[in-house]
Amino acid sequence: MANTSNYSTNAFQELKNETKRNPPFLFFILAVLSIPMPYAVNGIAVGLFALVTVISCKKSNIRIERSLVFPILLYLLMALSLVWSHDREATTRAISKVLPLLVLPVCFIIGPKYSLNQKRKIMMFYSYGILLYCIFYLLKALVTYFRTQDFSVFFYHNLVTEDVNAIHVSIYAALAFFWFFTKNTKRLADKLAMFLMATFIVLLSSKNVIFVLVLLIIFYEIFYYKATQNIKWITLGLLVLLSATMLFSGKIRDRFLVEFRSNQQEGTLNTDFGPQGQVYNVSIKQAWEKEHFQQNEYFPGAAFRVYQFRIFTEMLAEDPIFFTGYGLNATDFRIEQKGLEHTIFSGNAENEGYQKKNFHNQYVQLFAETGVFGFLLLLVIVFLNLKNAFKTKDFVHISFAILMISLFLTESFLARQRGVVFFAAIYCLFNSGIAMKFRDKE
Repeated sequence: MANTSNYSTNAFQELKNETKRNPPFLFFILAVLSIPMPYAVNGIAVGLFALVTVISCKKSNIRIERSLVFPILLYLLMALSLVWSHDREATTRAISKVLPLLVLPVCFIIGPKYSLNQKRKIMMFYSYGILLYCIFYLLKALVTYFRTQDFSVFFYHNLVTEDVNAIHVSIYAALAFFWFFTKNTKRLADKLAMFLMATFIVLLSSKNVIFVLVLLIIFYEIFYYKATQNIKWITLGLLVLLSATMLFSGKIRDRFLVEFRSNQQEGTLNTDFGPQGQVYNVSIKQAWEKEHFQQNEYFPGAAFRVYQFRIFTEMLAEDPIFFTGYGLNATDFRIEQKGLEHTIFSGNAENEGYQKKNFHNQYVQLFAETGVFGFLLLLVIVFLNLKNAFKTKDFVHISFAILMISLFLTESFLARQRGVVFFAAIYCLFNSGIAMKFRDKE
């Protein structure tokens, strides 16, 4: 107990000292740790960070960095799309949602420079904060289970709510996990935190995040120069834990198996919807080729994303959107039209129809909304992020870069305010000051 008290005191003192040296330090931590909270709370935290940064601004601090300019250009293009938007009301609403793509890079351009040590401390506070969220959600699920006897409260959106979103929280937790995983010296508490977060990520059931997490763990153990014998044993334990959790948890196992079964044989029966009526899985081949679907056909994750990419190619062929797109957040009407055209499941009292869902692919989403120039800007941003990550040899940064590249293939991550704040904040933190650091070395 005394050790915990001492650690808390030291952490508070570090927070206080770093904020004295760099006033926005504390407010940046509050901004990233308030992401899972209600939108208004996070909006206030981001606003306070921006305000303190402006107050702390000095002419000598201002530095234009290429990595920070591209998110600003992306925001300006998104805002400019209001001129040609097919749904101006929707675009107007979305412009404020993506404002962090402008505000956060500007703050890092004009604000005090973050030292490497300060960046590491920010990631430390972030990781412990996300650990507390994990514990909170697991305890909440446990209380709910004792009250309802419903085991599903431990999985997917039920664990964190659909609004906060299981896939988004998986990414927050994965980044924090790799901070613990790459610590040079691990106490017992660090190892327990790591295993708890790995279990939490598996329970959230994002196939993409789990797959990339395992690949990154293996990559670190095999290739990364800091890997030690101790790390290798921890890696083996984590892989066994991840495998056992997926193997013995029916709900998680079924989310993976449905992908394989639906593509091994077309028209497989989906039993998740109960005995009444029959629901059939759609294969990837059917999603790409079939002209008309039935209301009792279910799209597993991969098949649905293939279908969404297919209708995007149809839109490109039918509408003059290659250079301009439909406008920020202005694609819903065309997705709905395509859903009616292909007669996909249109929804009922319990479930939303497929025609109400976005592209679930950030690259496609941005191309459809802002045209080829928005798509190219996003490619430049993720490429610079990855390049800088390998340049600095920071494995937490490398993990962030690879996780985001992969996640953008399966989610329209920037369609939500939480996604915009998370990506913009962590991107700016990792990529600011890199050019100057290497220039100083030369």
